[in-house]
Amino acid sequence: MLIIEVKDSESIDKALKQYKRKFEKTGILRELRNRKHFTKPSVKRRNETLKAAYRQKLYGEN
Repeated sequence: MLIIEVKDSESIDKALKQYKRKFEKTGILRELRNRKHFTKPSVKRRNETLKAAYRQKLYGEN
């Protein structure tokens, strides 16, 4: 459960932005999206290696 302390002088928009930031940090939405469908461990590993190779190619050239 996320708890946001809002002062009397603070606006609702600022509190909402703070809530959204906290919610994003917890990673709940990312976890839900990952659990939506099953991916085989071999596919996960292959995707991770492809991402790593892409990142290395991208940052290695500079």
